[in-house]
Amino acid sequence: FVAACGKRVSLGALRNVARHMEPPKKIARLTLASESGRIAVVEPERYEEQLDEKIASVNRLFSSFKLPRIEVFRSKPSHYRMRAEFRVWHDGEEVYYTVFQKDDSNDKRQRPKAVRIDSFPAGSELMNELMAALMREVVKQEELRHKLHQVNFHTTLKGEAMVTMIYHKKLQDTWIKTAKEAAEILGKVASCSTGFVHIIGRSRKQKICLNQDFVVEELQVNNKRYLYRQVEGSFSQPNASVAQHMVAWSQTVTSPACDGQGGAPVQPTEDLIELYCGNANFTIPLSENFKTVVATEVSKASVAAARENIKANGVTNILLGRMSSEEFVEAWKQQRPMRRLPELQWTDLKLTTLLVDPPRAGLDKDTEKLLHEFDSIVYISCNPATLRDNLETVKETHDISRFAVFDQFPYTSHLECGAYLKRRACEHAPQEAKSPAGNPSSV
Repeated sequence: FVAACGKRVSLGALRNVARHMEPPKKIARLTLASESGRIAVVEPERYEEQLDEKIASVNRLFSSFKLPRIEVFRSKPSHYRMRAEFRVWHDGEEVYYTVFQKDDSNDKRQRPKAVRIDSFPAGSELMNELMAALMREVVKQEELRHKLHQVNFHTTLKGEAMVTMIYHKKLQDTWIKTAKEAAEILGKVASCSTGFVHIIGRSRKQKICLNQDFVVEELQVNNKRYLYRQVEGSFSQPNASVAQHMVAWSQTVTSPACDGQGGAPVQPTEDLIELYCGNANFTIPLSENFKTVVATEVSKASVAAARENIKANGVTNILLGRMSSEEFVEAWKQQRPMRRLPELQWTDLKLTTLLVDPPRAGLDKDTEKLLHEFDSIVYISCNPATLRDNLETVKETHDISRFAVFDQFPYTSHLECGAYLKRRACEHAPQEAKSPAGNPSSV
């Protein structure tokens, strides 16, 4: 179970692992596990040092490219993470949160060890307050404590919070009553701006929402406020402060004013395609730079949240469809109609810019080929290695005009990158991609 990387395994598998666990040890100043499964330690005094190491690693990785000056967007040294998941350990009458870590060996048979935590310095101040307040209630209330397996915390910059409690038992009316009382107590913690906390109870084939299963985040992007519904169990950027920088950077580089260099806004004349749009985190602010945005996402929950967010922010120039990037590429190549985007008329659009924000594995081969067909590319990456591999394919036709790093996960090896590419003036889009409007004439 590696919470930082968003990986999930079955509860049965976790129970099997737990049978072989040693009693948890306690360490201070930890953050959640890195990709290696080892726990990173929050050390504000060495924040700049660890960031410099990661930037040097990116420079080495992209040594075969002609990179512009790297723009660096720092994280807060502590209390930067908005969401986290914790196992709950029962040791007689004692109950506490744990995370798991592997040892330094490469032995895949080595089982991870549980580590006790009573505070979480990587988490937001609100999360830490809620962790302590909830555990006090769990210890006091047998109905909350009995067979409690895991607790997920989700907080926002504006002070909203959602807590999911996962059980190995069916939840009864007595649990609902006790959980409502706990929600009132949690709502009184100092950093909670709303006066209440959304509690969700989960068990096998059971989900109970005391009021709602989402929070609304507020991001400030280039001096403008945007609202985002973040649904329980769905993806959202864990480091919201850095996410603001990521969206602001992407909006700036795609500004039609000065070809990615900022400046006074001008009337947009071109259109954008965005793949992997999630809950429209980038889609909504970037819609101001284009006449129309065509956005796709495969997750049903994310698409539903994106529709709510588009409506909440009053945006009217986004066409959103639920489909994978592979499905979109097939439609782009005229292999099948766009049944999930019937309002899309290719000949009405001037699609010159592509935005991709893929998972760690990077782009699939067909989507990688799609890069060649756009004059401008914005690539947001959570894995610099796959970013490099994907950009190798357009190295001969496009230049990296802007390059940024975003420290979403301090004290780990992970670093988010943003690359903005422009087609060289002497290069042209592939002939088969052209129509009178510069796009496929029909789908």
